[in-house]
Amino acid sequence: MKKTISVFVAIGFFLIILTAVGSFSEQKTEVQEYYTKNAIEKTGSANIVNAIVWDFRSYDTLGEETVLFTAIIAIFLIAHKKSIAEKKEDD
Repeated sequence: MKKTISVFVAIGFFLIILTAVGSFSEQKTEVQEYYTKNAIEKTGSANIVNAIVWDFRSYDTLGEETVLFTAIIAIFLIAHKKSIAEKKEDD
């Protein structure tokens, strides 16, 4: 079980580092300019991040959350199945 957790932690750190490295590049796009210029006016939100995530990209955010939830459930089910198998081997 400890080995499984350490593998998941290592993968998590790898993904964090990969994301951090990718976020250092600055790329200006038309979409970015549109969001920053129009987010507050068109949505009436007090926060530009909330305006973009929940109003402009709500379906994308819903899809991402669904994928994350499914992955978390799958990880827990796999870990639980392994712990049950280990308990049966001990008996």
